[in-house]
Amino acid sequence: MAAGLFILAVLGVVAVVGLVSRYSLSDEKADLNSYFNLTEADEVAIIIENERLENKGKIFDGALYLDFETVQDYLNTRFYWDSNENLLLYALPDRLVEATVGTSEYSVGNEKRTAGCNVVKTQGEQTYVSIDFVREYTDFDYTYYEEPNRVQIVNVWGEKEVVDVRGDDAVRVQAGVKSPILTEVAQGDVLTVLETEEGIEDWTKVRTSDGFIGYVRNKRIGDVRTQTVASEREFEEPVYTNISKDYTINLSWHNVTVAEANDTVLSTIASTKGLTTIAPTWFRISDSSGNISSLASSDYVNYAHQNNLEVWAVVDNFAEGVDTYEVLSYTSKRENLINQLIAQAIQYDLDGINVDFEQLSVETGVHFIQFIRELSIMCRLNSIVLSVDNYVPEAYSEHYFREEQGIVADYVIIMGYDEHYAGSAESGSVASMPFVREGIEKTLEEVPSEKVINAVPFYSRLWQETPKTEEELAEEDPNSEYIPYHLSSEALGMDAMEERLAANGITISGGATAEGAILEWDDTCKQYYAEFQNGGSTYKAWLEEERSIEEKAKLIDEYGLAGIASWRLGLERSTIWDVILKYVN
Repeated sequence: MAAGLFILAVLGVVAVVGLVSRYSLSDEKADLNSYFNLTEADEVAIIIENERLENKGKIFDGALYLDFETVQDYLNTRFYWDSNENLLLYALPDRLVEATVGTSEYSVGNEKRTAGCNVVKTQGEQTYVSIDFVREYTDFDYTYYEEPNRVQIVNVWGEKEVVDVRGDDAVRVQAGVKSPILTEVAQGDVLTVLETEEGIEDWTKVRTSDGFIGYVRNKRIGDVRTQTVASEREFEEPVYTNISKDYTINLSWHNVTVAEANDTVLSTIASTKGLTTIAPTWFRISDSSGNISSLASSDYVNYAHQNNLEVWAVVDNFAEGVDTYEVLSYTSKRENLINQLIAQAIQYDLDGINVDFEQLSVETGVHFIQFIRELSIMCRLNSIVLSVDNYVPEAYSEHYFREEQGIVADYVIIMGYDEHYAGSAESGSVASMPFVREGIEKTLEEVPSEKVINAVPFYSRLWQETPKTEEELAEEDPNSEYIPYHLSSEALGMDAMEERLAANGITISGGATAEGAILEWDDTCKQYYAEFQNGGSTYKAWLEEERSIEEKAKLIDEYGLAGIASWRLGLERSTIWDVILKYVN
């Protein structure tokens, strides 16, 4: 009997000890180097707001550096690293900041300055920038801590959710009493509240002021409250001033491919009405050193000015055999290109430069936008309008950085056409209304409306669908998309399209009179749709003419745009200008 009672007593003690062990707080300390993923003595963990980054900073000669990717991705996208010439650049509104590797000296325009440490350091393929140099041009505060090395960066100001610690406790790696301790907190400490995952009760995810992100027990903290966080210094963001016309812009491109074409400027201008700006295609990158070819003409500019037209000359990257990436990824080559453009603008008294760089690769994007920044400085100093041509926003053109264009350039032009182009897999409109609207609305998500100009086409495509033979269909891969016809197209100006349709029994005034011909207004596309049969092929066209252009011109007022542009002079009917004039006058 006694033995049995003794056994029960022992079991009871074991059970109590087990319960105490299960629910008691662990005092195990987390391995902080492992927590911050620090493997080298000179590495520094980076915490930006409530995110612990995978990238690491470095300590060089007692100074703190951030890796360049962190600087650009999290703090300031305007910093630019030229890995070819080992230059760090930052574009201010009127000057370029330039620092080289391994020196504390740097330049701000023509002014030489000295930092407290080397501005830029490299280690293998990695580039590091002094955090204090970055902060000179960026609005953030930081605190550096040792044991382990870490830097807490704060760059979001305003109200944040916080809690007060009501009793001494520990912040743990995970939500649970057995999770290792990251750090101790004391009564009166203030913790930033993070979003807590679903299913976790009795714990709140927090960040301490010194960069630990973990969990604290709810019974040790007060209710969530808001706290206003402000910068410790007065930082003034640079103001990138722009030229803004006090009228609605009506721009049209003039396709000048040889010098003799400049002689047509008078007759070209004479056929327009209400035009404010003409953009001749004069400049082209001619080699991989950043030199340009020029077709500029003083007489042309004088004639335009006499007719109250501004001249925004185009520079493009259409020359065969010239690698745009090669030109734009070298600071010295960009400088050469910009100096030549500005020299031409001054020599020929140009009012503006229009940049039309197309089919840029993704890796060219960061160099392209740096080119636009640097060109904007020189344009700003010389009172030259800078406009940039852009595709309708899609995923494939994100690397054009429209938002940054909208800050540093004067105007962002949407090339609101080529919805269906020569290589399209199916026939369709060049610029249907849904396509045009989407282009404007997506652009306005990134660029102020007063800087946006929408460009319309003065051409349409005549599509030819020729049925494939039975033999051709039989030879096709059964897994490929079934397309029963060969597709081709040609771009036609308004008069040329009218003539082709009229020859096949279709006129807008008279309708479709030929057998099998169709002419109808497509109220979705806001265009006339024409179709006819000829020689065993079906021809289709979505027409750009007075009615369709007017529908697009109406969008100037609807969206508060800076104006309208058109590609290109010579493809339009003269009556088009009366239509556009109603919306730009």
